[in-house]
Formats: sequence, structure tokens, C-alpha cells
Amino acid sequence: MRSVFTQIACAAAVCALAGASYGADPAKARREQEYKAAVAHADADYQAAKTNCENLRGNDKDVCLKDAKAARVAALEDAKARRTSGDAVASARDAKLDAKYEAAKQRCDALEGAAKDACIADAKLKYRQ
Repeated sequence: MRSVFTQIACAAAVCALAGASYGADPAKARREQEYKAAVAHADADYQAAKTNCENLRGNDKDVCLKDAKAARVAALEDAKARRTSGDAVASARDAKLDAKYEAAKQRCDALEGAAKDACIADAKLKYRQ
């Protein structure tokens, strides 16, 4: 009889601990909800920006699309960084710089010769490439 009571008591303790740990971090659940909302917002903004780019032609359209993608990457990386911590912030910064660099390079495509070279060199300095 004593063994059954011990087993029941242990099972109850395990259930209580599991329940406590499940609900112990409401901040994590809130951060996850905020992340999902930020991703949905970034996707919606990206789709709207792409729609606005459809009216453009040539390099202007390419630049517009790269800018839209850079803005989306920045928003997604910020959301990831807010969801997690420390290392994610540095990773987000690097991803945003890469996306902005790609957009800047696209702007340089409209130029030729020394002006294009100077534009790319400036973009490399500005976005740490």
C-alpha cells in the first residue's frame, strides 16, 4: 500500500513541476506572438512594395525590388533578434548590412566606368563588405 501512495505522490509532483515549467515563461510566449506578427507585417509590406515596383522599368524596377527585399530582410532580422537575444542581434545587423549592400550595388548598375567603380567602393565601405 505504501508503494502505491509513493508512486501517486511522485506522479503528482512530476505533473506539478511540468505544469509549472510550461507556464513559467509568459514573456517567451509573448515574444513568439510578437515575432509572428512582425513576420506577417514584413511580408505584407514586402508584397505592397513589390506591387509598387511593377510600375517601374529597367534598373529603376530592379533597384525598387532590391530596396523592398532589403526592407523585408531588415524587418525579419529585427524580429528574430527581438525573439531571441545577444548573438541574434549581431546576426541581424550583418544580414541587414548585406541586404542594403545588394540594393546599393543595384543602384550602381545605372552608372558606368569610374563612377560605377566609385559607387561600388563607397557601398563596400558603407555596408562593411
